[in-house]
Amino acid sequence: MTADGSGGVSSEPETSDSLKTFGAVLKVLREEAGLTQEEFAPRVQYSVHYIAKIEQGKRFPPRDLPTRSEPVLGLPARRIIEAAVKTLTKGTGLASWFKKWALIEETAISLYAYECRAIPGLLQPEAYARALSERRLPPLTEAQIELQVTARMERQRLLSERENTAFCFIIEQAILERCAGGPVVTRTVIDHLLEQGARRNVEIQIMPTRQEDHAGAEGLMYLAETPDNQWLGYSEGQLSSNVISAPNDISILLQRYGKLRSQAHSHEATVGLLERLRGAL
Repeated sequence: MTADGSGGVSSEPETSDSLKTFGAVLKVLREEAGLTQEEFAPRVQYSVHYIAKIEQGKRFPPRDLPTRSEPVLGLPARRIIEAAVKTLTKGTGLASWFKKWALIEETAISLYAYECRAIPGLLQPEAYARALSERRLPPLTEAQIELQVTARMERQRLLSERENTAFCFIIEQAILERCAGGPVVTRTVIDHLLEQGARRNVEIQIMPTRQEDHAGAEGLMYLAETPDNQWLGYSEGQLSSNVISAPNDISILLQRYGKLRSQAHSHEATVGLLERLRGAL
């Protein structure tokens, strides 16, 4: 699906030994304390399923896990967990071609997205991300699917952690009407969009399916404003991806994005449309 930089093509997420190592460390510390997963999980206020996934290397550890673990496992264990967290590879589970843009996202003060293929990754609930991964061609293994979904969920912390970043998403209505993953998954998507769109720094607009004046004919686009107020762009195709920095090209993308915002439903109208779409499922 994307160029891997070596003249070939790769659609697979990169595997991670660091997550597996972290999970093994947590498991040893838990067992040394004489605790089962069923005993440990409620004491650190997470589900047994979540702790099991972390120990299997299939979930990123939450940022407050060291703090929550200290009263249960002790201060030395907390320090070990904190040290282990630092060894986790940045961008674990992301395809190599996407990592450059993911790093740009981490520090951006404005992030804009126009999507005509699927719900933007930063807004995908887990059920939707999993449904897309399960339908990838060539097929992914279960481990690759789990790693890809985990990485996507980890990226979404940007929405809650970067409260001073302005996020704007324009999404084609047809994406929702496609009902990827089925009605239950689509209902979950709509509920998630409504929830995230309620954040003060997040604006979501739906582009009507019927729109005679449409500035998005050239396809998806992502734009990011850096802390020094420079703009960068990102585009993606079937077999390629591209980070855009040339001022002339960025000017074109900003013009197009501004036009798209005026053509899409307003934030308020989008909420009404999403509620109607959910009711029709």
